[in-house]
Amino acid sequence: MNKILEVRQLTKIYGSGCSRCPVTTGPQANTNICSDCGSLVAALNISFDLSQGEILGIMGESGSGKSTLVKLLFFDQIPTSGNAKFFNAEKTYDLFALNAAKQRWLRNHKFSIVYQNPHLGLNFRVSAGGNIAERLLMSDWSSYSEIRDRAQTILAHTEFLTERMDELPNNFSGGMQQRVQIARALATKPPLLFLDEVTTGLDLSVQAKILDLILQLQQELHIAMIVVTHDLGVIRLLAARTLVMKYGRIVEAGLTDQILEDPQHAYTQQLVASAL
Repeated sequence: MNKILEVRQLTKIYGSGCSRCPVTTGPQANTNICSDCGSLVAALNISFDLSQGEILGIMGESGSGKSTLVKLLFFDQIPTSGNAKFFNAEKTYDLFALNAAKQRWLRNHKFSIVYQNPHLGLNFRVSAGGNIAERLLMSDWSSYSEIRDRAQTILAHTEFLTERMDELPNNFSGGMQQRVQIARALATKPPLLFLDEVTTGLDLSVQAKILDLILQLQQELHIAMIVVTHDLGVIRLLAARTLVMKYGRIVEAGLTDQILEDPQHAYTQQLVASAL
């Protein structure tokens, strides 16, 4: 499979940073706060590749750096160092060398994200259909009838009742809000989708339906995904490969089945054992 994303030595430090940060933080130090300068090392020297149509899981507890990684790649935050390249239609984008306008273009046309909190991914002042329309308008769709047809189609795809598409998101349950957010994210068929703890806070029955929906849509649209979660069940169902993070470092990486059935790092063993 062709590579769609290449990440090398990606680092995010909150604070001034110092030469001792790599030594005084990380799993071996059991902290991500540098004892010398007080900086928070959210991610340090993260490297991985992602292929077209692949689902990569990033697993770890709160504070591991997994959500920071997604924020960096989606241009929500600026990295301290490192680089990432996105490959699309025989063109290569050096993500952090792009100007702000080009980064916005990639966010609107080639990337998309589904957040844990629907309030971050939806405009609660407009209808469910209006949320889809906003996304399509950012991607240069202009025909009202085509936009409405696309909104109906993608909402129906997420098993959302299309007769309710003109209602505001506040009228919906958390699970239905997530369906609208997923529909908005996938409306433009982006080649790369980020999922950040998308099932946290949902009832178990709703979680299962949302995960089945994500997997179905990914297989139909052949979208590459990065799935950030602390839930081993989500990783097991969705991800072919997994990175395990702790205190801003990757401590284990490999095929998901191998990691969950025969974890090598003590931290991964602890995560797997706690889920049994």
